[in-house]
Amino acid sequence: MKFFIDTADLKEIRDAAAMGVIDGVTTNPSLVAKSGRKYLDVVREICEIVDGPISAEVLSVDYDGMMAEALDWAKVHKNVVVKLPLTLDGLRATKACASQGIKTNVTLCFSANQALLAAKAGATYISPFVGRLDDISENGMDLIGDIVTIYQNYDFRTQVLVASVRHPIHVSQAALLGADVCTIPYKVIEQLAKHPLTDSGLAKFVEDARKIPR
Repeated sequence: MKFFIDTADLKEIRDAAAMGVIDGVTTNPSLVAKSGRKYLDVVREICEIVDGPISAEVLSVDYDGMMAEALDWAKVHKNVVVKLPLTLDGLRATKACASQGIKTNVTLCFSANQALLAAKAGATYISPFVGRLDDISENGMDLIGDIVTIYQNYDFRTQVLVASVRHPIHVSQAALLGADVCTIPYKVIEQLAKHPLTDSGLAKFVEDARKIPR
């Protein structure tokens, strides 16, 4: 399973890349707004740090606007993946992008039927938001299992990109279900490496090492 980092914080991206565990980056307007910088500048700099898929989202909600932005994003760097919303216009733009060889990440997916439409439209990635489903008392990981099964049934090439990840359990469940990608906040990446037995074991080794004659 590939790991993307879900952030527009360049320090977090550099730190995660230095660990050697990051395959790509996802951004969105909310994340970029926190940086206080222009979206284009942020994406360009990210492309210099990570050699992998970099999702950049369109801000338009109509087909013509989406396509104009998609074409602009595609010119920025070969690794840029255009993020499109799962709406009727978004699906139309996904189809148009696919016909022009532009990779897409269809976002804000909350049902298996939506994911099926995105795959038929030729999406490169589908982004189901598991955390937001959990927030309304649904089980977001059930949706991941349904999408993986449907895609396998019909040999769709669209990759399942698990988004709105809130904790390490989401990551391990996604891996067990066969998702292609998890996009993860930096704090969750840190949590993945943590275990109390690792900490106590390391402390014991360090303590015993002090007793070794030098």
